[in-house]
Amino acid sequence: MGRWSSPKDPALEAALRRNRRWVVNNQIKRLLLRFPSRTAPVRFLQSRFKTLDLMGRAANWLGKYPSCFEVFSADAGGGELEPHFGFTKRMAALVDAEEAAVAASEPAMADRLARVLMLARGRRLQVSKLAALRGPLGLPDDYLLRLLPAHTDLFRLSNPYPHRRNAAELELIRWAPSLAVSAVEAAAAVSNSAPRFNCSLPASWAKSHAKMEDFNSTPYISPYSEEWAVPCTDAEAEKRAVAVVHELLSLTLWRKMSILKLEHFRREFGLPEDTARMLFRYPCLFYVSNRYKIHTVVLREGYEGSELREKDPVVAAKDWLGELMQEGLHEYNQGRRAANIEKKRRRGEIEVKKEEEKVEDEETAQLDSAEKREERRRFYKVLFDDGNR
Repeated sequence: MGRWSSPKDPALEAALRRNRRWVVNNQIKRLLLRFPSRTAPVRFLQSRFKTLDLMGRAANWLGKYPSCFEVFSADAGGGELEPHFGFTKRMAALVDAEEAAVAASEPAMADRLARVLMLARGRRLQVSKLAALRGPLGLPDDYLLRLLPAHTDLFRLSNPYPHRRNAAELELIRWAPSLAVSAVEAAAAVSNSAPRFNCSLPASWAKSHAKMEDFNSTPYISPYSEEWAVPCTDAEAEKRAVAVVHELLSLTLWRKMSILKLEHFRREFGLPEDTARMLFRYPCLFYVSNRYKIHTVVLREGYEGSELREKDPVVAAKDWLGELMQEGLHEYNQGRRAANIEKKRRRGEIEVKKEEEKVEDEETAQLDSAEKREERRRFYKVLFDDGNR
C-alpha cells in the first residue's frame, strides 16, 4: 500500500496525535504489572528497551517522568543494592483506577466480543488473530480468563486442527438477537426512520454528499445478516462490506483501527481484496490518515472535532494516565530549561530577566485551562482521601 491518506482533517489528525512517549509508558506500566510488588530492577527495563523501540539508558527515560515512576535502591541479593523502579503514589492510584474501570466494563466487553463474532464468517475467529483486536476493543491481555467462565452459554474455545499450533478458535455458540443491531440501525430506531449512512463532512463537500445520497438510495444491508452464501451483485457486496467496517469501528473504543489490522480479517469478515481503496470511496464515513507512517481509518461520526462523542470509562481512565505522563514530562523539561538558563547566566550569555519572561510565557501557554486543573485537583482528592487509601 502506498503512502497516501485523505485530505488533511486537522481535528482528526489532532485526535490521532498520540505521543509515542505515552505508548511506551503504557508498555512500561504493563511490564511492571507483571511483578506482584509492582517494582522491578532498572536493568530489567534496560533489557526490554529494544522491544520498546527505544535507545539509550532506561534510567534516563524514567527520569523524564518523575510524576509516573520513582527510582530507588533495593537488595539485588547477596546484600548488594541496585536501582529499582516502581510507580509513584499518583501513578499507582491511576493504574488502580484503570484496572477498576476495566473490571466494571466486563459485561460491555462480552457484548463487543459477541458482536465481533456475529460479524465473522462461521461465528468464530482464531484466538491468535483476535489478539490484533484486543487494543481497539479495549480487551485486557487476560480477556479469555475473565470472560469465558462467566459466559459459558455464549462462548467456547475449540480446536478444529489439534495438530496445528495456534489453531484454537473462539466460537459464538448462541446467536443473540438483541446484539445483532448495528450502530446505523440503532440510530434509525431512535429517529424512527429507515437505516441509512450519514455524511459527516461539511456541506461544502457537495459531491461527496451527492454520492452518499446515491449510496443510500438502495436498501441498507445489515452487517449481521447471515446470508453469506446468497449470490449478490458487486454493489450489494460492497454495501455490506462498508456496513461491516462501519460497525467494527463503532465497536472500537477509539472509533479507529489500523488498516493493516482490518485487512488481517478480510476473509473472516467478507471484505474486498483491496479494502483500503474501498475506504477512500466513502469519505463521508471514513477518514484515512498516515500519521506515524501507520495507515489508520477513523469513523468520522465518532468524533466531534478532535474529541470522541462518547467516551468509554476505560478511555477516560487511560486519558488520566496520559495527563499524568504529560505533566511529568513538562516538569522534567522545565527543570532542564531552568538548569540551562542558570548555566548561561553564569557564563553571561543571556539577559536573565528577558529569558525568565519567555519561560513564564511558555509555561502559561502549556498549562491546561483553570477548569481542567480544578477537575484534576478534585479527581486526585477523591483518589487520595482517607476512604480510598
